[in-house]
Formats: sequence, C-alpha cells, structure tokens
Amino acid sequence: MLLILRMIFFMIYSFTICIIGVIWCSFSPRRPNHVSIFGRMIGILSTLLGIKIELRKSQFTEKYLGNAIYIANHQNNYDMIILSKIIPANTVTIGKKSLFWIPFFGLFYWITGNILIDRDNKIKAYATIMKIVNQLKQKSISFWIFPEGTRSNGKGLLPFKSGAFQAAILAGVPIIPVVFSNTHGKINLNRLRNGLVIIEMLSPIDLKTYKYSSVRELATLCHELMQEKLKKLNAEVELREKHGDI
Repeated sequence: MLLILRMIFFMIYSFTICIIGVIWCSFSPRRPNHVSIFGRMIGILSTLLGIKIELRKSQFTEKYLGNAIYIANHQNNYDMIILSKIIPANTVTIGKKSLFWIPFFGLFYWITGNILIDRDNKIKAYATIMKIVNQLKQKSISFWIFPEGTRSNGKGLLPFKSGAFQAAILAGVPIIPVVFSNTHGKINLNRLRNGLVIIEMLSPIDLKTYKYSSVRELATLCHELMQEKLKKLNAEVELREKHGDI
C-alpha cells in the first residue's frame, strides 16, 4: 500500500514540477541558476522516499565562489533526487542525450540549462567538452559531471572517464569532488524509513598546486581520493544505523 501511495504522489509531484519548470524557464531559458532552484524542489522527494540526507561541505568549499567542475559518484536512478539537495547555484549538470526523450522530464532537464552529451560520438563529445571550457572561461558557471559515465549499480566506484578532468585543465578551474554513501539495495519503496545517506562535498582541488603528469593520472588521483572517502562514509552510515543514531 505504501508503495502505491508513494508512486502516485511521486508521479503527480514530478509532473507538476516539470510543467511549472518548463513554463517558468520559458521566460529565461537555460539560465544556470534554474538548476539549483528546481533541484531543491526535486530534493523534497527524498523525504517521500523515507531517506534521511545529511549534507556536509568543507570550510574551503563553503568559501569558494569561483567556477569549478564538480565530480560525483553515480549509483542509480535515485541519484537525481538525493544529489539535488546539494547542487550549488549557477551549476548545471551534464547528462546523456537520451534523457531528452523522456516525456516531460527531458524538456524540463534541457530548458533549465543542463547540457546533453552524445557519449557514443567522440567528435560531438569532444565538441561539448570544448563548449564547457569556453563557458567556464567566459561566464559565471560551474558544471556537475559524473566521471564514471554510467550508474555503478552496486559495483563500487567505477573507473573515471577523462572528459571532466580535461575540461578542468583547459579551463584552469578547480575540481570539487562530491561523494555520497551507498544507496544500492537500501531503498525499499514499501518501507517507511530507508536509512541515512551522507553527501560530502570535499575541498576544491587546485590544479595549479596539485601534482599530476597527465589527464589520466589526475583522474586516477581523484578516483583514489573519492574511493577512500566513500569507504569512510559507508562505514560511518553502517555504524550509525546499527546503533540507531540517525
């Protein structure tokens, strides 16, 4: 019964947000600040799903006001709901081109300012990377990228693709890792409470002082950093849930 009620509310709420978003953004289409505004509205759905979300930011990230490339782990279809709560102002996400064809949501995703990329076409994907670089240099804007390129679905942190790191190097902006604890197999829509998820935004990685010799090495270093943080967050959540401290 709870599953049915949640699905009904989810569909009505999501449809309403998409329609309002498309109409609202039609007056100022594809402005970067739309994403965080409507992201907060989408994030409300986490409460509906019975997920308690704890947000953390390093003091250095709180103070940083410039452009950046945010990289986050990508677990499953619930990511959009969970991570929407922490997307900074003037930050747009990079999603696969097929998202556009999802009824209602696709147009909403595009018109709010997010960027769609054709990962199967290397020439178009590279052109998108260069577009990102140019915008980072010319506008007050940041980009949110899932460097794994696909959902991990319980397989841990997958290897990173190089696009996000190449863009950060060419644009001369820092990389800000975002890590959130495991959600795979934890969410049961027929259960009232679905546990704790911790989202932590780490300190900016200044590429001018960070030691690396290639794009691939930079990607590997960031992967190791996020992998270690993910292990710590998972261990903390498991301990707190075990002792009922949530």
